[in-house]
Amino acid sequence: MTIAAAPEAVVLEDVSVTRGHRLALDRVSVAIPSGAVVGLLGPSGSGKTTMMRAIVGVQAHVSGTIRVLGRPAGTPALRHEVAYLTQATSVYRDLSVEENLRYFAGLLGLDRRAVSVAIEGVLHTVGLADRGADLTGRLSGGQLSRVSLAAALLGDPRLIILDEPTVGLDPVLREDLWQTFADLARSGVSLLVSSHVMNEAARCRQLLLLRDGRILATGSPGELLERTGAPDLDAAFLAMIGEAEAAVAA
Repeated sequence: MTIAAAPEAVVLEDVSVTRGHRLALDRVSVAIPSGAVVGLLGPSGSGKTTMMRAIVGVQAHVSGTIRVLGRPAGTPALRHEVAYLTQATSVYRDLSVEENLRYFAGLLGLDRRAVSVAIEGVLHTVGLADRGADLTGRLSGGQLSRVSLAAALLGDPRLIILDEPTVGLDPVLREDLWQTFADLARSGVSLLVSSHVMNEAARCRQLLLLRDGRILATGSPGELLERTGAPDLDAAFLAMIGEAEAAVAA
């Protein structure tokens, strides 16, 4: 699968989200490039999940403009082009891996004659080619994440949004999953991956650093290191937080 992508998969312009009496996102304007793994980084409570939900079109109380693959966020036509993986795995544990995928293929309206080929392809992509008959409830946490990703890939999405997909995974599984992300990006798929783990940031082409609902900085890992003169991305993030707090105090 190779996809001809426009320069930008997602564009947010002056986007704010109000939750109760608090601004969960505060006038966010940013562009997410196509055909790349983009990291959305920030501490817990910084607004990462809210921003992802707004892009998918399922977040309430959103102001500003969000365009996804050239259309307004939440447009019905995007349902088959955007895949959203939440932190909780979206699979039925009393079904086998293949039964789960056949169920989700039905929801997507895939041609029945093409389903078996599609399932074989996505299981190969996520490294579960020999686990189709296994009961999903007996799989490890990392394998469950892979089944969720396989289900998302069934519709050949152009944009995949993943909310902290590597939480709780061991280093080997985390490495395998990030390799899968890189392979998808090379095929033209756009990926937005949230994390609060800075050592994953170096795997992304572009980083969006979010804190208290605001974008602190964007750029490649190398650009952010050069900008701050920091020895690593953890230190770079802390330096930019310090800059932002100093600017507010001034």
